[in-house]
Amino acid sequence: MHQLRSRLGARLFARVAGPEGPARRERIHGRPGPRWFPEGAAIRQVHGDASMFVGGVRALLLQSLHPLAMAGVAAHSGFKGDPWGRLQRTSHFLAVTTFGTAEDAEAMVGRIRAVHETVRGTAPDGRPYAASDPHLLRWVHVAEIDSFLCAHQRYGASALDAAGRDRYVAETARVAEALGVVSPPRSHDELCASIEAYRPELAATDAAREAARFILLTPPLAVPARVPYAAIAAAAVALLPPWAREPLALPYLPRAEAVLARPAGHLVTRGIRWAMAPPA
Repeated sequence: MHQLRSRLGARLFARVAGPEGPARRERIHGRPGPRWFPEGAAIRQVHGDASMFVGGVRALLLQSLHPLAMAGVAAHSGFKGDPWGRLQRTSHFLAVTTFGTAEDAEAMVGRIRAVHETVRGTAPDGRPYAASDPHLLRWVHVAEIDSFLCAHQRYGASALDAAGRDRYVAETARVAEALGVVSPPRSHDELCASIEAYRPELAATDAAREAARFILLTPPLAVPARVPYAAIAAAAVALLPPWAREPLALPYLPRAEAVLARPAGHLVTRGIRWAMAPPA
């Protein structure tokens, strides 16, 4: 059983962190120096939990509903040509800014901001976009942390209370501001209000629907991984509000989700948590 756990954990970590994962993990957790967030911070609790697998899928689906954000992703991210590379870069960013030294977090944010300055273009509807636009950055941020928090509250090892949810949102604002987000939400109520305020701008484009099909139905996975991934995908869709599902042509089946998707989500996140837990 110990060998099985080690093999599964190693495979999951390699997929999420890539070939440089072990060296990066050693630097993130082993390098001495002050951190942006101390031990026990809510952001560490959320970002260190297996529920992030579900939250990450939900975040991609929700973020795709902003036509300008989706245009930038479609034209510049290479999410279909190199989805695992994109996942590994995102996980590295989250790990460094959440757990790494303040020096490394600041350097990471500087690199991301430099990349954002090069991402600009024109959406299919003729509107210009730029990844450095604070308004678009804010949408990406709020959609992401709302997704991480929703997934953690349902599938995390220990849900946050109301004060913990506010702390999480406030702590993520530290990272958002460093990236160039103006006035990020600092409480759960402000987060919900921010999501609501963006709704008039949201719509499903052809690129968003294509991305949803790719993420949910045709990810580049070996056959043995398809069943647990399907559980993650179903759990992520079940966490989306109905207003976000309809534009992407995703079903709203509350009874089926309660009977199938939610138990499957709990099963797969518990399995990931077991496989990736450090040895006792």
